[in-house]
Amino acid sequence: MVNLSSEPSGRPEMRPGVRDADITIRRILKVNHAGEFGAIRIYGAQIAVARRLFPDIVAALEEMREDEIEHCRLFYEAMPARRARPCRVMAFWSLGGYVLGLLTALCGRNMIWICTEAVESTVHRHLEDQLAFLETRDGELHALIASIQEEELAHLRQAEDRQKRHGLGRALLLPVVGALTDLMIWLSTWGDSSWMRAEMARVR
Repeated sequence: MVNLSSEPSGRPEMRPGVRDADITIRRILKVNHAGEFGAIRIYGAQIAVARRLFPDIVAALEEMREDEIEHCRLFYEAMPARRARPCRVMAFWSLGGYVLGLLTALCGRNMIWICTEAVESTVHRHLEDQLAFLETRDGELHALIASIQEEELAHLRQAEDRQKRHGLGRALLLPVVGALTDLMIWLSTWGDSSWMRAEMARVR
């Protein structure tokens, strides 16, 4: 693990934006690290239930969870050079992730994949905003997020392919989980996720 109290060894080259780009970049790292931690908790709860009820999907869930653990580590290690620290509401991500994972798993295997689709589609949209923001401000972090996005998209495609039916449950759960994910991201960035989207719309 990286020692967050140590002084950073170097700073990525950045071009100032309308606001202080350093602050927004720190918040990007905070929310991405917290989001990956939340995803780990979602998969952990789902795996615990699936071992008893749906053992045939445990291997797929464990593979996704391992990806999220690696992503969480990479975001954590990117923090010191940018003077970022983990999100102060990590406990909410942890509890929220566990409860969401547990409830969806208890509702059936199809709900597990609907949950994955909802979370990953929302995360993908936010990563697109982040990539646009970082392109001329932090090339190293841009490359890291782009590589992680590919694995997150693979999770999304797998979740879509594994769903057996598209009924009322999916229609209800997708927007609810997406909205909750959006809210947690907005709170964790102190509103910077909205600012980034508005800024990208302005400069495009």
